[in-house]
Amino acid sequence: MQVPTNTFKQAMTHQAPMWGCWAGFATGYATEIVASTGFDWLLIDGEHAPNTLPSILAQLQAVAPYSTAPVVRSVNHDPALIKQLLDIGAQTLMIPMVESGDQAAALVRATRYPPQGVRGVGGGVVRATRWDGVDDYLAKAHESLCLIVQVESPKGVEHVEAIAETEGVDAVFIGPADLSVGMGYPGNPTHPNVQSAIERVIQTVHAAGKPVGILAPVEEDARRYQKLGCQFIAVGIDISLLRQGALATIGRYKEQPAERPSRTY
Repeated sequence: MQVPTNTFKQAMTHQAPMWGCWAGFATGYATEIVASTGFDWLLIDGEHAPNTLPSILAQLQAVAPYSTAPVVRSVNHDPALIKQLLDIGAQTLMIPMVESGDQAAALVRATRYPPQGVRGVGGGVVRATRWDGVDDYLAKAHESLCLIVQVESPKGVEHVEAIAETEGVDAVFIGPADLSVGMGYPGNPTHPNVQSAIERVIQTVHAAGKPVGILAPVEEDARRYQKLGCQFIAVGIDISLLRQGALATIGRYKEQPAERPSRTY
């Protein structure tokens, strides 16, 4: 058996836009529904959603039959947690709040086996190896892994060149909400100064030859970011989609106004 192909990493080489959705319900059932609708990728959110390692595993198993590529976001930079996420079969990781080249390099090491890194060996115990069914997994695992680091603070923007140029970092994802708060414009990621910082990140990451992603549930934002050069864009959040759909439905009977997608997440 070969290491499973990382379809997300493979798709990024084609340079076509990749439209994604945030999965925040923390259940395999809800995430499978999203995976069946045609999004190119979905983000299983381990940072803000009430996920645990078993619930993330259940979601990876639930979406496996579908063409939608799963991306798993870790809650932090903990190498032990990163090891566990990789062991349960996550191949594409997104790590929040990366603010320096040194942090980026440490994250790369957390995803690699010695001597290139510090990842512990699970062998036949772990799903990633298909319980020792994958040939030569220890030597080949890194080829199928995709590491996305988030730049979402003024310090991250300041050091984006070093972050993007770190060998082993495959892509950079911009967090407009956290960036706007950190810059002193809470709830206003469309502020000209925030937008200028976002454009700087996009240009710098492109100069390093790597793709850029962003979260943009409002269509006009998503279209603008695509034109600026973002390749993988999350255009929906499952929780928000449920809320908006429910409000729209009851609003037809109670004459309540519809709700626009939030720009602040």
